[in-house]
Amino acid sequence: MPLPKVGAKAPAFQLHNQSGEVVNLKDMVGRQVVLYFYPKAMTPGCTVQACAIRDSHAAFNQVDAVVLGVSPDTVAKLQKFVDRDSLNFDLLADEDHKVADKYGVWGPKKFMGREYEGLIRTTFIIDKQGKIQHIIDKVKTKSHHTEVLGLLES
Repeated sequence: MPLPKVGAKAPAFQLHNQSGEVVNLKDMVGRQVVLYFYPKAMTPGCTVQACAIRDSHAAFNQVDAVVLGVSPDTVAKLQKFVDRDSLNFDLLADEDHKVADKYGVWGPKKFMGREYEGLIRTTFIIDKQGKIQHIIDKVKTKSHHTEVLGLLES
């Protein structure tokens, strides 16, 4: 599926977080949501990205934004990631990549000359009414948090 358009209603979903609790997007109405898709828990780039978000927790709270990280990992793997790096936001398990498909972020990738299907690192900023406000499709893991906060504050 193609990426949803800016201004469109964010595709609905519910997924399990690292604790096995159900997280439903519709429960987030009234808050800004940073929905970021990342390929794999505990890999170097994903760890840099997650730890920077963790360290910016107060700044995200100041702009009343909830951060949700989504990957095709299992709930158990996500819990290990949260424990290992003391992450202070929800990670969601999209093992069958149905949500990634809805958001158009599952597709062909290349790594070291090999082509395969996988999750394309992408971030969606969803406004308080549940509409997509910004899409970041060229994510730099080291500066992702500052780029997102800049968009949330503007």
